[in-house]
Amino acid sequence: MKLASRIRQVTPSMTLAISAKAKAMKKDGLDVCSFSAGEPDFATPKHVCEAAKTAIDQGKTRYGPAAGEPALRDAIAQKLADDNQLT
Repeated sequence: MKLASRIRQVTPSMTLAISAKAKAMKKDGLDVCSFSAGEPDFATPKHVCEAAKTAIDQGKTRYGPAAGEPALRDAIAQKLADDNQLT
């Protein structure tokens, strides 16, 4: 396959390079906490998968409001108020 010459101008992904380095270090037996690619090393919890399926079935497939979902914002505000004993 022939590629365009400008492909040489594309720089490699630093994120993928760091991720590869972390994987190699883990393979060598080092205890590594990688903050590179954001790929978890555990399965998505079942309740999260079910909630995602439900949201898709309900047509919630678009971006939410830029300021955030009002119900979630209210819940966060209430949690912070409770934790800090604010009323």
